[in-house]
Amino acid sequence: MPGYEYGDYEENVAIPYRRVLVTGATGLLGRAVYKEFQNNAWHALGCGYRRAQPRFLRCNLTDEDAVRAVIQDFQPHVIVHCAAERRPDVVEQHTEAALNLNVHASGTLAKEAAGIFLIYISTDYVFDGRNPPYGENDAPNPLNVYGKSKLEGEREVLRHSPGAAVLRVPILYGEVERVDESAVTVLWDKVQEGAESCSVEHCQQRFPTYVNDVARVCRQMAERRLQDPSIRGIFHYSGKEQMTKYEMACVIADAFNLSSSHLIPMTEQPAGAGAQRPQNARLECSRLELLGLGVEPIPFKTAVRDSLWPFLYDKRWRQTVFH
Repeated sequence: MPGYEYGDYEENVAIPYRRVLVTGATGLLGRAVYKEFQNNAWHALGCGYRRAQPRFLRCNLTDEDAVRAVIQDFQPHVIVHCAAERRPDVVEQHTEAALNLNVHASGTLAKEAAGIFLIYISTDYVFDGRNPPYGENDAPNPLNVYGKSKLEGEREVLRHSPGAAVLRVPILYGEVERVDESAVTVLWDKVQEGAESCSVEHCQQRFPTYVNDVARVCRQMAERRLQDPSIRGIFHYSGKEQMTKYEMACVIADAFNLSSSHLIPMTEQPAGAGAQRPQNARLECSRLELLGLGVEPIPFKTAVRDSLWPFLYDKRWRQTVFH
């Protein structure tokens, strides 16, 4: 069928009755969400685009007919919409393509998901970072096109699917296929340089959040929603450790017993540094907490080591075998 096609993805022999569709399943968060549901008695179907096959369904989310066909064929109880253009600088440069995915495709998915619980993954970048912390009911004021696109995506989703949930999260990291999949793990490139001095941003306060924790929250929300229709609207989830990228890099170095003496904190943003970022967009997460949902975040040092180690081990093995 045009627009989507199946690869040789694996299905459980005994298929659970609860079905979840995960968009962006090839990405950093999507992989974690897919795995979390699959490992907890859900029949999970992941979809992606360029990297989808053979494991996942290949589906162009900007193709309305393809989206409708996937939903009608699979009939999910829950959809977790992770697919997005999440790189602020790329969104500034390729705005039309980013809006098609972040806004228009999200609206299409919400329209086609009538009667299905949809979780739309959004961002702390909907806030300007001038007056933290930010609660679920605080007025957004995004500083860059990425934040504006995700805010517009939120509005499209809730307009077409009033029973949907929006889950805003901050900067994410997790087990990577490439270190540049995350703005956190990409700091490894600076950490491992060792002898070469390099500057690392030390201006903006971040709250790095582990994708495995976010995935667990998504599953909790989905399972609660099956019994409680009040699980709808806007929610926040965030890691609790506040740090700049310089501080993250120092923790990464410590986690791998490496020196951080070559890292130089950069306390002013250089001219032409790309899309403007909020100074401190700390999310206040009381709504999940009041519902007894959410998970205690895994400490950053432990989680970032677990995130990078499989990639580094595989890279070292390949270098040993092929060089």
